[in-house]
Amino acid sequence: MTDDAKSDQDAGQAVPAHVEDTVRAVARFHATHHADASALQRLIEQATRRAGRPAFITLLTVLVVSWIALNLGLMAFGRTPIDAPPFFWLQGAVALAALYMTIFILSTQRREDKLAGLRDQLTLELSILSEQKSAKIIGLLEELRRDDPNISDRPDEHADALSTPADPNVVLEALKDTQEPLP
Repeated sequence: MTDDAKSDQDAGQAVPAHVEDTVRAVARFHATHHADASALQRLIEQATRRAGRPAFITLLTVLVVSWIALNLGLMAFGRTPIDAPPFFWLQGAVALAALYMTIFILSTQRREDKLAGLRDQLTLELSILSEQKSAKIIGLLEELRRDDPNISDRPDEHADALSTPADPNVVLEALKDTQEPLP
């Protein structure tokens, strides 16, 4: 960012209304997605977020080391350990926790994929609409150029081509034709 841009931003210039509207629309989009989640889904997502933090790794490490130390300590003092080496109970608990975490992550990822799919669809629809608007603007400018007596009328094949909106189905078929088939 340039110094001028930073000073303009620091001067507290207002965000244009159309930008604020867009930001609010995106926020509503995300809020609706969050509100549509069941209480169980929100609980799973919260657990997944917490498990992804460094503090969780530290806690998990402390628990495992403590479990091993407790059992080895009991053995060293001649007492019966709760879970003797090779720590079958610990292995079972870790395996069960890993299974649950896998399911939590998959569940969270499935919901995030749904949100990403909606975002992709919205982006695609807006791109198609923008392309159609651009084609219309170019067409209107070309019409204005042809009708204005002060501008010499000359053919512009490139502008004529750009003024024709692309057919999304034709573009999709062209993309499919250029893709390599999966093995």
